[in-house]
Amino acid sequence: MSRAEIIRAIHALRIETPSWGYGNSGTRFKVFAQPGAARTLYEKIDDAALVHRLTGACPTVAIHIPWDRVDDWTPVRAYARERGIAIGAVNPNVFQDDEYRFGSVCHRDPAVRKRAVAHMLECVQIARTVESGALSLWLADGTNYPGQDDMRSRRARLIESLAEVYAAMPDGMRMLIEYKFFEPAFYHTDLADWGMAHLLACKLGPRAQVLVDTGHHPQGTNIEQIVALLIDEGRLGGFHFNNRKYADDDLMVGSVNPYELFLIFHEILGAGRDPRCAATVQDIAYMLDQSHNVEPKIEAAIQSVLNVQSAYAKALLVDRDALAAAQAQDDVLGANRILHDAFETDVRPLLADARTAIGAAADPITAFRASGYAARIARERGTAPTGGGYTG
Repeated sequence: MSRAEIIRAIHALRIETPSWGYGNSGTRFKVFAQPGAARTLYEKIDDAALVHRLTGACPTVAIHIPWDRVDDWTPVRAYARERGIAIGAVNPNVFQDDEYRFGSVCHRDPAVRKRAVAHMLECVQIARTVESGALSLWLADGTNYPGQDDMRSRRARLIESLAEVYAAMPDGMRMLIEYKFFEPAFYHTDLADWGMAHLLACKLGPRAQVLVDTGHHPQGTNIEQIVALLIDEGRLGGFHFNNRKYADDDLMVGSVNPYELFLIFHEILGAGRDPRCAATVQDIAYMLDQSHNVEPKIEAAIQSVLNVQSAYAKALLVDRDALAAAQAQDDVLGANRILHDAFETDVRPLLADARTAIGAAADPITAFRASGYAARIARERGTAPTGGGYTG
């Protein structure tokens, strides 16, 4: 690819930031309150808009219901537009009410399942109002002990419930189905891996797709292979980017294993050259899903975007013709070196040029620190109380 083609590709990369990344959030042990952390959805939109202005890459912000619930959604859409962004994926919450102690849409009690479905239908309506095209689902459903419930019966309830939600989605809206292999359930999870999510999506319909959360896999999982397979099946809907060392750590994407992120983008860009996969690749939703606990929230969002852009730009640099030739000759190490050559390239000057070409900051972190924004919102917003952590 020419330099101009690479810069155009960088400009086309869109990364959605999460509203919950701008407010106080953390772990179940402790949520540390930070001065200036967003207290309302409108403040989260302000922060997300700033990240977009600095990076030029984040035109949407995901919302979570009920964490971001407001009485009237129409002004929210207008408020975001005035600040140059839009509302992205709508994320229902069916794991924090007492009724969901033994599950939501997989619960044996029809009344609980009805409650969960009603909440998801509400989120579909919210998505209509804010003109979002994605309903992003993560379920905490599962069991803690063998024998606690019948797995096949739970799966039947899951399919029946989500089929009702799917049927209510308007044309053009996608259902993104996330999976996680454990936690909060510790014996079995009803959607534990990509295969279960894929089978469910196939049962629901073509607008149901799999969402890959990079922190939701067992240690050693080859995520890039999962990505390649889901693209090949036309079912990769999007990502929740984060990084981890041990489990679902929600660290900043690219902070622990940037090579893995590079390899994921390498598979995506390779598939994008295949006419059979190009449409799937073009519709992939790239979203951050991180809970910033000890790190400054806005700066963490900016750094995460930069890490994603860096991995993406390096994957764009892979000499694919040379790689194909090396593969055709069974040149194992030659092929591997081609990937390493791209990964080890310093793309920071390239990304700085790409950002300045669209009016964003060459160095968004330096620009943010020099802006005085963090100090201003700390004065204006103060420190919101938090309620996280064990009560002892």
